[in-house]
Amino acid sequence: MKIGELSKATGVSIRSLRYYEKQGLLAADRQLNGYREYNKMAIEQVVTIQFYLSLGLSTDQIAGFLHCVMKNKESFCKEILPVYQKKLEEINSQIDLLNAIKSNLEERIASILEESGGMLQ
Repeated sequence: MKIGELSKATGVSIRSLRYYEKQGLLAADRQLNGYREYNKMAIEQVVTIQFYLSLGLSTDQIAGFLHCVMKNKESFCKEILPVYQKKLEEINSQIDLLNAIKSNLEERIASILEESGGMLQ
């Protein structure tokens, strides 16, 4: 299947597919005319890449375990657990930071409303 067909089948832009190939996440054979030719597994592979991107993982992180998860169940890929754990730590840190910012904003709003006697509402 050609890159346009893969794009239509997956809903992923041609530009993104080329990027995935450049990052080593997706492989294509080249025809004599230079066109990319993807096998039928490419659809599943692109869907899998999209899933991991939706979890907030980078293409570098995905490249570290994609080959394994395409051949095995995720639970059999020892490379994936540390990536998940690190991502969860990052998310928890972001949540902590956002909660601190939220708290500061709530305090500022309460202070302004108190000082203005509620006239700013």
